[in-house]
Amino acid sequence: MTDRAAALRAEGRDIISLSVGEPDFAMPAHVADAVRAALDAGDTKYTPVAGTARLRQAAALHFQRDLGLATTPEQVIISAGGKQAIFHALLATLNPGDEVLIPAPWWVSYPEIARFAGAEVVALKTTAAGGFRIIAEQLEAAITPQTRWLLLNSPGNPTGAVYSADELAKIGAVLDRHPQVLVMSDDIYAPLRYGSGTHATLAVVCAHLAERVLTVSGVSKSHAMTGLRIGVATGPAWLIEAMARLQSHSSGNPASLSQAAAVAAFEGPQDFLADWRERFRARRDLCVAALNAVPGLSTPVPEGAFYCMVDAAPLQGRFADDQALCLHLLEHGVAVVAASAFGGDFGFRISFATDEDRLTEALRRIAKALT
Repeated sequence: MTDRAAALRAEGRDIISLSVGEPDFAMPAHVADAVRAALDAGDTKYTPVAGTARLRQAAALHFQRDLGLATTPEQVIISAGGKQAIFHALLATLNPGDEVLIPAPWWVSYPEIARFAGAEVVALKTTAAGGFRIIAEQLEAAITPQTRWLLLNSPGNPTGAVYSADELAKIGAVLDRHPQVLVMSDDIYAPLRYGSGTHATLAVVCAHLAERVLTVSGVSKSHAMTGLRIGVATGPAWLIEAMARLQSHSSGNPASLSQAAAVAAFEGPQDFLADWRERFRARRDLCVAALNAVPGLSTPVPEGAFYCMVDAAPLQGRFADDQALCLHLLEHGVAVVAASAFGGDFGFRISFATDEDRLTEALRRIAKALT
């Protein structure tokens, strides 16, 4: 898909990309100012492997203020993006023959990281009718003596699914009966929720499970800092220490200037997020209405993040698979990602993290390509 999109652009074609999970907004000014100040101060040397003391403290503030999760700087690790934290946590704890439970559709890197660590991936299939969320009975049936991790992502990529506190409590009740199972709670999209109430995360809802939960967050999505590559994670001290040991031999510390930016992101004003959420909400509503108006397409209303998972099952007779469907849309000037890449059924994912005019034109092209 990427190669074909590049080839079409080289031919002078206008290709609108709805495939990248990256906010189109500019990084907040106070964060950019912090990068410049750090550069002027000469903060370009090595830092502690797990992150500067200032950033670990700021990340602990973020977990408490934004997720309701009380932690200490010593139980926080800073990584080169949230993906690295997930990678090191799984690599530190998985052995060949272990099983990792992952709700599907899933973020594309989850199963690949688990397989790299030698584990078996067990898909927990979800549906649009079920809100793309697993239920307690489904989890109970999937756990075996070999189960080592459950991966949860709320709000979710690629579905926008959000777990309620009640749903997490029921999941926690299952986990009570299986003490060998660790939980990855990927909450990086937590600031981009569209419902009322506070964000629910497992280590808070089921505080007695906190010693088995790694909570992952960051600044990439909430502060439009994808290129600065900073993720943060908090969990039991033994796991954070193991992750830091791996990090010391893989990449070392995250970039010092990026760490200074993340301090400003966590400690600085957060009021801009309300405006961003409303912009994303309007784009979401635009996408849902336009996609559901196309014969053969349907999508539920995502509760968070900035993705729509589009079902195109009625179009299966026209295309060999959903990759062929996506290539067809690409020929009509829109790049999307096949649902099968996420372990999903016939369809595609779009990201509505792009400006309204381009988004409107992309939706017009999709409708024209399929009707």
